Order: sequence, then structure tokens, then C-alpha cells
Amino acid sequence: MALFLLLLLVAIALGITGAVVSGLLYLLIIGVVVFLADMVFLGTQLRHGGRRPVR
Repeated sequence: MALFLLLLLVAIALGITGAVVSGLLYLLIIGVVVFLADMVFLGTQLRHGGRRPVR
């Protein structure tokens, strides 16, 4: 969960920086890509997180 929050903060920071600073649109795009990757990561964690390995 800590990795999810860290990636979320990075995506928000990159997105805000890319949107505010002139000429850094690529940071906004990178922020969106990191956010989407973070959502995929969260989805896989939630899907597999409830199962315990069989002993």
C-alpha cells in the first residue's frame, strides 16, 4: 500500500508540474502514465491480496 501511495504522489506532482510550467507538457503525460500504471498495480493487488497461499 505504501508503494501505491508513493506512486500516486509522484503522479500528482508530475501532473501539476507539467500543467503549470510552460513547455513541460511531457511531465503531464508522464504523470498520467504513472497514474494509470498505479491504478493497474492497485487492481492486481486487490484481486490477489485476499487469497492466502495454500500450505
